[in-house]
Amino acid sequence: MSPAIRNMRTEVLSDNWYVLRKISFEIQLPDGSWQGQSREAYDRGNGAAILLYNRALGTVILTRQFRMPTYVNGNPDGMLIEVCAGLLDKDHPEVAIRREVEEETGFTVSEVRHLFDAYMSPGSVTEILHFFAAEYAHDSRAHAGGGVADEGEQIEVLELPLAEALAMIERGEIRDAKTIMLLQYAQIHRLLE
Repeated sequence: MSPAIRNMRTEVLSDNWYVLRKISFEIQLPDGSWQGQSREAYDRGNGAAILLYNRALGTVILTRQFRMPTYVNGNPDGMLIEVCAGLLDKDHPEVAIRREVEEETGFTVSEVRHLFDAYMSPGSVTEILHFFAAEYAHDSRAHAGGGVADEGEQIEVLELPLAEALAMIERGEIRDAKTIMLLQYAQIHRLLE
């Protein structure tokens, strides 16, 4: 049963880096009465993430970079190991993820496979993340990667055996949700076998 919503009002609280809105509304309760509520929603646009894997070598490509929100929430050095990902910037998800792969890792990929879409933090963030997988080969690496310097990106590219990446989840060394989801997808669906 979908709730009925009425009298929705939106106020922009911040339009600095992305947009933070306060949304006030009335929602109809199961007994038919109406209740006023207010929520804040952070709109940073939609994004895409990809697991790059090499079936022959049994390896995956991950990245490591500084993430300020993790630093202020207890990550001692702020560094996070992740799959390649980025915002769509109004591009089609497949176009955006190909761009991000080349910018962050230096690889070009010929075929990307869409796996699924997911809301990553639906209680406060509007973003839908489009998940992909693609095989990579060493001879398809155009440059060293590292991100876009003008955007302040300083990305380290890691090539790891899938088994080691999965063990890093168990040891708490990989704590990024999209990365955990894609690594477990690879394990469940035996992408590297």
